[in-house]
Amino acid sequence: MDFRYCVPCLFGLEGLAADELRRLGMAQVAAENGRVYFSGGLEAAAQANLWLRTGERVLLELGSFEAQSFDALFEGTKALPWERMIPKDAAFPVTGHSLNSRLFSVTDCQKIIKKAVAERLKSRYGLQWFPETGETVQIRFSIMKDQVSLCLDTSGEGLHKRGYRPAHNAAPLRETLAAAMVTLARYRGKGEFADPFCGSGTLPIEAALIAKNRAPGLNRHFAAMDWQVMDRRIWQDTAEAARAKEFHGDYRILGSDIDPKAVAIARKNAERAGVEDVVRFETADATAFSRSTERGVIVTNPPYGERILEKQEAEALYAGFGRALAGCTGWQLYLLSSHTEFERSFGRTADKKRKLYNGMIKCDLYMYL
Repeated sequence: MDFRYCVPCLFGLEGLAADELRRLGMAQVAAENGRVYFSGGLEAAAQANLWLRTGERVLLELGSFEAQSFDALFEGTKALPWERMIPKDAAFPVTGHSLNSRLFSVTDCQKIIKKAVAERLKSRYGLQWFPETGETVQIRFSIMKDQVSLCLDTSGEGLHKRGYRPAHNAAPLRETLAAAMVTLARYRGKGEFADPFCGSGTLPIEAALIAKNRAPGLNRHFAAMDWQVMDRRIWQDTAEAARAKEFHGDYRILGSDIDPKAVAIARKNAERAGVEDVVRFETADATAFSRSTERGVIVTNPPYGERILEKQEAEALYAGFGRALAGCTGWQLYLLSSHTEFERSFGRTADKKRKLYNGMIKCDLYMYL
């Protein structure tokens, strides 16, 4: 049986996520604002979760309909075949959001959807109440301009949580955005890769995962692994196939930062990701950046400077970095910043720019080719 899936993603990454899904052989791939749809069986859910670098999660859409009243929401929800996916002892919490719709109260929508699903399952299983002691099947709803989409979350934690960065290790760059930047720089493992503002090492680590063709979700757990309707062999076979596709080459990937504590964290993260053999980290000042090789690519995310004093410091940093790169004529630069005066401070106008979002912060990816 084929299902329709929805992959939410950061704004600006829809095209990249769609390309990834097409390369995975998914059917009916269609990109929209902030999300990409595709079709496939339960095997497709395992593949997408394991392999997607730029998508945030994989949602199995059980149905969609228009609802301008709570009655319509209840009846539309109750009409869907929830019993196909939710066993009679499963927990099925409900979460979601509503935008530009008549039904704007998220808590009320949660209650209505929960009640409608329960009524449907009661009638199908012949139950009076649900113990909810079994597996958890997370229901996610989206209501946009009165159009309701009801999905089951196959991922659990967001796909950006690869497992190599501890929860307490705060970082300004999400793994999915880092992977997108590396992809846009067309780095595939050939030549030299450098990040002179590496922080906790997210960009070099994602570059290493791409160079090695390692599935980013290989070492983590997904919610649908616990579903009764999904045979565990699907996950085992998908993981085995992914491991067989890994490359084992000699890669030159460098991450550096002026803060030795950040460099130590980056090294630990690389070990957790299993790429410490191909990534090198060192303490260094980006304004003194220099390379002995003639060609390479720099992909980096320097401090933005959100406050006035920090903005002045950021501008001075950009200027110093620009002077350092003046001698690296064979190198390409892909730099993410929200600073509106970046090009002036850096000393050169970018060849190309691409608008991206780092969380809620609107940024530009400045490309010097």
